[in-house]
Amino acid sequence: MKKSVPWLTLGIGLFFSLVLLSFSPLSAGSGFNLPMLTALLMSELGFFITAIGTGISVRDVLKQGIKLRPAALLIGNLLLTLNFINHGLSLWVETGGLQPG
Repeated sequence: MKKSVPWLTLGIGLFFSLVLLSFSPLSAGSGFNLPMLTALLMSELGFFITAIGTGISVRDVLKQGIKLRPAALLIGNLLLTLNFINHGLSLWVETGGLQPG
């Protein structure tokens, strides 16, 4: 089970990221957009899930050394974690929850 958790978090994170990319309230498309609170919740949940995957991947890289699979999982989960942070903060700025500057 421990070996599959980073893969699972990466897959769930990619799914959430694609949904947010396609249906984000920040996108200028005239199609269907997610409600702001739903997008914020997905962004926060995606952050927590991929942060857990990043932590487990860091542990695996430290335990096994730098090998291709653990390093790729670490990089993928870390990039998704940063993406969810960026998207979540963008949503907060859009709603007026954070004032830039």
